[in-house]
Parts: sequence; C-alpha cells; structure tokens
Amino acid sequence: MARPTTENGGARPSVLWRVAKSLLRIAVGVYVGICLVILVFQSHLLYHPLREIERTPEGVGLSYEEVTLRTTDGVRLAAWYVPADAARGTVLFCHGNAGNMSHRVGTIAILNRLRMNVLLFDYRGYGASEGSPSEAGTYRDAETAWRHLVQQRGVAPGDLILHGRSLGGAVAAQVAQKHPPRALILESTFTSVPDVARGMFPWLPVRLLARIQYDTLERIARIRCPKLIIHSRDDDLIPFEHGRRLFEAAAEPKTWLEITGRHNDGFFTSGKRYEKGLDDFLSRHAGARPAESADVRQAKP
Repeated sequence: MARPTTENGGARPSVLWRVAKSLLRIAVGVYVGICLVILVFQSHLLYHPLREIERTPEGVGLSYEEVTLRTTDGVRLAAWYVPADAARGTVLFCHGNAGNMSHRVGTIAILNRLRMNVLLFDYRGYGASEGSPSEAGTYRDAETAWRHLVQQRGVAPGDLILHGRSLGGAVAAQVAQKHPPRALILESTFTSVPDVARGMFPWLPVRLLARIQYDTLERIARIRCPKLIIHSRDDDLIPFEHGRRLFEAAAEPKTWLEITGRHNDGFFTSGKRYEKGLDDFLSRHAGARPAESADVRQAKP
C-alpha cells in the first residue's frame, strides 16, 4: 500500500510524529520555564523571613538589651544582646534562612546556661530589620554585628566565638575568614547552595543557574581557628554528608559532634548530648566549664 504524499511528492508526517514533536516542545518549554523561575526568583526560594516577633529572651527568664545596628550601606538591623552571669566568653550567633531571631530563643537559653554572652541579630528583611535579604547583604549584616561587639562592647576579635546554624554557618564562616575568631561553630550547615540545589533538583543545571553561592566548603579550609562541626544523620533538609564534607575539608584543630533530630530541632531533641558537646568545646576554647550543679533545664526551640 502506498504511503500518503504531499503535492510535491514528500512524505506526510505521521500523526504520531506530530504528537511527539508537540510533547517535546511542551517538555522543553516546561524545563526552560523552571530554569527561568529558579534563575529569577532564587532569592525568594532561599530566604523565608518572618516579620512578627513571637517571643523574646524575657520569655525564658533572661534579661536582654535591644540593640539597633546600622550597616555600612545604611540599613538598620534589630539585635538582642543577652549577657550571662560570670561569662566566660561572647558568642555572635548567625541564624538560618527562615523565621527571625525570636525563633532562636531556645538556643540563647542554652548558650546562657553555658555562661556565654550572646549577640543575636536579624538579617535585613527579617523581623524588625530593614531592607531585603541577599547574600552580600547577610555578609554585611554579620560584619556589622561583629563590629558592634568589637567597637561598642570592647570584645577582642580573637576572643569572639562565631556560631552559625544552617545558612548562618555560611555567614559565620565568611566572617571567620575575614576576622579570625577564637573559635567557629558550624551547625547543620551546607557545603554550598548549589550543592543543596543539585541534591534537590539533579535534573537541572543548578550550577549554571545559581546566582547565590554561600560556599562554606571553599572557605572552611582557610579558617585556622578551632572549629566545631555539628550535624545530624536525621537532618531532613541539609544531608548529613554536607557536615562530613565540611569536617573533612576543615584544617586542624577541629571537632566533630553528631547529634540526632531533624534540621530545625536537632539542637533541642539531642538534649544533653548537644549541650555537653558545646560545653566541652567551649571549655577548651572559651574558658572554664560551668559548675556540674548548673541548671540543665531544656528550653523549647
């Protein structure tokens, strides 16, 4: 049986082939569309700030000072300074990509029990801080908080403990590379944003699309101060391998602490294991251990 032909003798494309081409065009369009969304809106995909302050350190029985910081580009940031009795050191805490500093009151309570002064601040766009978040902006915000402690509080740069959780670990590492601290704590931190995205979207060219880097892995080998790397095998957002890769790349001296629990509650669900790990590290690098009879109440996250 002869095949249908066009007027000039060419073969007509089959219905199946036309459908296949249409489906291919749709698939390519969807793929390109997803790439464009990630390219254009990746800041919205990464940063999840909340404006409402849900509680303060006073809610867990801690006195604190409200502080307003001003960055070099004129952005006003909200911060809390929480002093500890008989403090053995000062921590600059950099929180993660979601919520605001009111969601880290439980962490402040733990550090306070360990006799550490704490400065906790909100990045631009978070809580009562002005502006909108960006990678360069978060670095500038942390630098501003560091400068407040050094210039206004009289803390020697080499006596500061930098502590970052999740995205805050990348921010703390950037400050530590620029201003060597007494010690650096990275908790539930990723190697880089493109590495996280590649694990979530292995079928996308995420390294070509990524405008935001937060390359903690690249920085960690250059930081010479003592380092504590904390991660959970149960982390449901940042895979455990990120923490191990950071630890393996870090220069000595370094300490590993494996905790349990999910990304947002590992510090709480790990309980005494987490607190003792911090205490041991701080005892080596920030002063004496608190009395064994110290209150070990568990604060809610």
